[in-house]
Amino acid sequence: MPIKHLFILLFIMIAHGSAFPVAKLALNNSVPPILMASLRMGLVFLILIPFWNFQLPNKKYFKSLIFFSLSMGVMVYVFMNLSLYHSSIISPIIMGSQLAIPFGIMASALILKENISKKKWILIFTSFMGIFIIFFDPDLTKNLLGLFFASLMALFFGLAQVYSRYLKELDVSLINLSTGIFGFVVLIMISFFLEGDTINNFKNISFNSWSLIFYQAIIVSLCAHLLMFYLYKFYTVGKIFPFYSLFPIFGISLSFLIFGEIPSVLFAIGSIIVISSVILLHKIR
Repeated sequence: MPIKHLFILLFIMIAHGSAFPVAKLALNNSVPPILMASLRMGLVFLILIPFWNFQLPNKKYFKSLIFFSLSMGVMVYVFMNLSLYHSSIISPIIMGSQLAIPFGIMASALILKENISKKKWILIFTSFMGIFIIFFDPDLTKNLLGLFFASLMALFFGLAQVYSRYLKELDVSLINLSTGIFGFVVLIMISFFLEGDTINNFKNISFNSWSLIFYQAIIVSLCAHLLMFYLYKFYTVGKIFPFYSLFPIFGISLSFLIFGEIPSVLFAIGSIIVISSVILLHKIR
């Protein structure tokens, strides 16, 4: 792999890893979690409008595009923010996101009727066992609700990857634009009814918080995703995906630098099991 592509991969993994501590910083600045998710998606939509030729895709893609947009643009980001909002520790949330892979494989079996080998079932089981071990960490007794939301985030991320298989022929900017508009509209309505006082909450967002939201929208949701699709033009998913094991490392390292989090022994053991299982899941056919 050329040095240029390695640097692109490194950037993508750092961006994905940084998304969690950056979101937590904004939440600590009193930005409501659902409103923040809607604003992130709204920015993605606004930035991509100039790249849209205002043509709708073929009707055969409508159903998959809607399901993908709702899974990725609404459910993933709202549960990500809720998991961070209800947790004082970020590292377990980052590891919980790794369950997206076994969830995605199971969804493929249910939706796409793909066969799952016995080896894959064993690795799916061990990945969940790794998270189960992390649950026994005494520091997590007050963060179980956050871990529950992290599991839902991983579930819908896995579902989004399944629906994305039906959208391979669509332009990437169109997919992200659809994700942005669905995410913004649905989440702003949810925020209005559940969080309330939406206008005042919007007005009270500080400049620092807006900077963090812009970072999530531009660096993570746009740059990292578009660059990943660029790499898929040269390499298979199986070639790229093992590098995803780096993003929890960067995320946990940033959590230590920003918040001073020190992972426990149980967390380290569970994390090794989860990451190893996820890497092997993509190597087994």
